[in-house]
Amino acid sequence: MKVYLVGAGPGDPGLITVKGRKALEHADCIFYDHLASVRLLDLAPAQAERIYVGKKRSAHEVSQEEIEAMMIERARQGQTVVRLKGGDPFIFGRGGEEIEALAAAGIPFEIVPGVTTPLGLAAYTGVPLTHREHTSAVTFVSGHNVEAIDWSRIGAAETIVLFMGLVNFPAIARELIRQGRSPQTPAMAVRWATRPDQQTIAGTLETLPGKMEQAGMKPPATIVIGEVVTLRDRFNWFEKLPLFGQKIIVTRDRRLSPLLAEPLEALGAETLFVPVIEIVAGEASSLERAIAQLDSYDWLIFTSVNGVRHFVEALDRSNRDLRALRAKLCAIGPATRAAIEALHLRVDVMPEEYVAESLVAALTGEDLTGKRVLLPRAAVARDLVPITLRERGAVVDVVEAYRTLIPADAAAAAKAALARKPDWITFTSSSTLKNFVEVAGREALEGIRVASIGPVTSATARQLGLTVDVEAQPHTIEGLVQGIAKAGSDETQGLH
Repeated sequence: MKVYLVGAGPGDPGLITVKGRKALEHADCIFYDHLASVRLLDLAPAQAERIYVGKKRSAHEVSQEEIEAMMIERARQGQTVVRLKGGDPFIFGRGGEEIEALAAAGIPFEIVPGVTTPLGLAAYTGVPLTHREHTSAVTFVSGHNVEAIDWSRIGAAETIVLFMGLVNFPAIARELIRQGRSPQTPAMAVRWATRPDQQTIAGTLETLPGKMEQAGMKPPATIVIGEVVTLRDRFNWFEKLPLFGQKIIVTRDRRLSPLLAEPLEALGAETLFVPVIEIVAGEASSLERAIAQLDSYDWLIFTSVNGVRHFVEALDRSNRDLRALRAKLCAIGPATRAAIEALHLRVDVMPEEYVAESLVAALTGEDLTGKRVLLPRAAVARDLVPITLRERGAVVDVVEAYRTLIPADAAAAAKAALARKPDWITFTSSSTLKNFVEVAGREALEGIRVASIGPVTSATARQLGLTVDVEAQPHTIEGLVQGIAKAGSDETQGLH
């Protein structure tokens, strides 16, 4: 029984602390608000209860008293509770109120600090809050209640960071100027700091209110006032990333999506998860029979990482282990090879291009006459490899290691992502493409650029009447990311 008040950081899920991550990994129940990245919820066990208790200026989903009561109730049930709060729990996060309630109830608690929004904002806009040539003092102030602040004292601060002050900023700016602050003092407002949709508006104490109104900026936003704002143009690295501002749909299985999303996000993109494929274990009996006679095979061919994973899981369930394996190993590409090598096994053959045709070509020099070949793969897949190898005299056992399904929530996820007006959609297999079209319709892809992992997927796209804007070279996740980044870079250069 314990409650952890965990700072989720300013928005980028990568800014969660190691200790905060561990708390989430052991949570039975999570209470989270709208400022905490929902991606962090994936760190918790699948069975953990997730309760949204977000509060906005105009709409309180759950009152503060109700949040405290629910935390206490679940803790008394013996649960490990995480209160996941945007930024840091003790910087305008009402963490003080919550630990008062927990302490009064006799509930053990622990505070896990987080990267508060001004620190994340400073890093991701290139505006240091302190600088020996500009300022040696920073003042954090809440702009929620203008009348409650002594602006005559605050106005003299070298750097002012204003929380929750977007709506009241015109009045705050007028008051600061009235108290003697120069109207020409540099100032900026940042919405969704550290996220790929970060919005920054810079001006002066006099001009910023009008600029924000003209841009239609809405909460949540944080305002920085002071000479350090002038450094933004020199040090603004984040908003200059090649894919900054680009929204990209990732259609892979939920467990594999981060392998594509993370390198895209490292280039500044906002990724929208729409898993239109779910990888589940296949029909067990044929794979079990193959594993029972594993030492009889001369070749073991893997055409995907999923094939490796499900083969190993079936092997673990059997009464055999890798010592029974005497076959040579073939992997279709580097990701599959890495999965095999993670088992401390050596890959004997990998094609130069990561498609079935190249895999067959890579085995040309091998005498396959009478050789037994095991091919664990998806329930539905191209038959080029087994047919060609049989023509060359091999005895090929194709076994179903896994199968793919369309997740129940795929249509809803697609609708939500499409409402965000994405710039790109990525397809890493023909199955993801067909499934997306099935749940969303081909017309939903109009105006969205299509990125394909390779020629087979591209051919499927063209059969469906779609234009492929980028095809990965090489046909890997890395090639897909590089292709999208190059297209974005070429487009940017074309605007100059």
